[in-house]
Amino acid sequence: MPPETARSAPALPQEALEIASGYAFTGPALDLGALLWDTRCLPDVQIRIPLPMLNRHGLVAGATGTGKTKTLQLIAEQLSAQGVPVFLADIKGDVSGVSVPGVPNERVQERARDVHQEWTPGGCPAEFYALGGMGHGIPVRATVTSFGPVLLSKVLQLNQTQEQSLGLIFHYADHKGLELVDLKDLRAVVAFLTSEEGKQELKGIGGLSTATAGVILRSLAAFEAQGMSPFFGEPEFDTSELMRTASDGRGMVSVLELPGVQDKPQLFSTFLMWLLADLFHDLPEVGDADKPKLVFFFDEAHLLFNGASRAFLDSLTQTVRLIRSKGVGVFFVTQTPKDVPGDVLAQLGNRVQHALRAFTPDDQKALKATVKTFPNSPYDLEEVLTGLGTGEAVVTVLSEKGAPTPVALTRLRAPQSLMGPVDADSLDQAVRSSPLYGRYAEAVDRESAYEKLAAAEAVAAAAPVPRKGAPPREAPPREAPPKEAPSRGRPKEEASVVEQVVGSGLFKSLARSVGTQIGREITRSLFGTARRRR
Repeated sequence: MPPETARSAPALPQEALEIASGYAFTGPALDLGALLWDTRCLPDVQIRIPLPMLNRHGLVAGATGTGKTKTLQLIAEQLSAQGVPVFLADIKGDVSGVSVPGVPNERVQERARDVHQEWTPGGCPAEFYALGGMGHGIPVRATVTSFGPVLLSKVLQLNQTQEQSLGLIFHYADHKGLELVDLKDLRAVVAFLTSEEGKQELKGIGGLSTATAGVILRSLAAFEAQGMSPFFGEPEFDTSELMRTASDGRGMVSVLELPGVQDKPQLFSTFLMWLLADLFHDLPEVGDADKPKLVFFFDEAHLLFNGASRAFLDSLTQTVRLIRSKGVGVFFVTQTPKDVPGDVLAQLGNRVQHALRAFTPDDQKALKATVKTFPNSPYDLEEVLTGLGTGEAVVTVLSEKGAPTPVALTRLRAPQSLMGPVDADSLDQAVRSSPLYGRYAEAVDRESAYEKLAAAEAVAAAAPVPRKGAPPREAPPREAPPKEAPSRGRPKEEASVVEQVVGSGLFKSLARSVGTQIGREITRSLFGTARRRR
């Protein structure tokens, strides 16, 4: 090296050399950016995440406007290029640009020069979805049976007692073959189980109080009044669609559009959890693999944890812990690590922390708590985290051996796709040209619990009931029934209505041909989610 070059590139201090060695991976990895040291960007020291470690989960955190969304986009592009499918929740409506090439400008070119990035515009293969069709994307629906009582209780904001009662209702419906496809099915089952006829059905497994049933029905009515009905129904979305790759081998980026339900945070955060729980329910164990089968970004993660019951958090923690062995990586995206419960945070091995604010006592408390979650480092992290610019972050990941890497102040690369939304016409065209559009676009309302209970009620209503004061009908003499089966000797008109309904041919057939089959096939996951085997 010529003397003048050596003078212009002073030797790195020992601390920076140690950081550099911590990110010198030999296998495939994602490039996040270049090390920042003493106000200088060191492009020869690249900060990276080993590809096999992406299923060890992660956290992307930072205050509003610090660049979290662009970080997601940067990671998603590289995962797609490596053949890994990605799921992104588009909360603000600005992630759709991942599907089209970016637009070069001076800021992008300057960033690329700083970090020695060979920036070329490029988009990813993408599918666009919308909850219940509320938006431009392909409708994503779940049946009530599949969604399960635990997640539905969180959406309806039920307490623990009410959640347990809802679980009892689902248990009954599962075993009687009463499929809960939409909300009217659930209402019908609740109404039946609180009727004089239906109360007998739950005596052996604990009853359903009228007061609790009333709360559940009122919560359902309020939920529907807010326009929530379209999210539950058929055709139910098959979460295996999220695991697809494009014809050129790149991973599909699935973008769930959520601006239309921004004012319903409990709904969309719980629906994201259903997607994750359903994947967990279906995927086989794969152990440690060369690359993840899917990386799932869980945006606005704090909404999932707010007001969550202990049982809910325990199930979530266990799901996150176990889904790693099924090849799925989960990144929680929120403002501070404090938003994530400690048991979950402990499982997030990869961390990208953008700037934090410290304007209030609560901000300062959150800042100190965030610093304590990082490994020891040569940085004064309280000072660093409040001084980061947009597109800069503090990073620590898991090395190829699974050990935490040194904390690295990083200037992040620029995404190569469009950093903003695509126009509505282009989005609609992309959705309608998708092979999935014809499969999910139109809602279907087939026979399920509501229709079956209505039919059984009609059977009961048609049964003759003796008029008060009417003389008993004459019947031909017959032998007394054996003592072990006295009920067989009772006239049909003296049977209770519940026996007419539940004992009718329709219900017996239902219990034999449908109920038994579905009862055997329904196995609920940690979150109580379920679906028939595919």
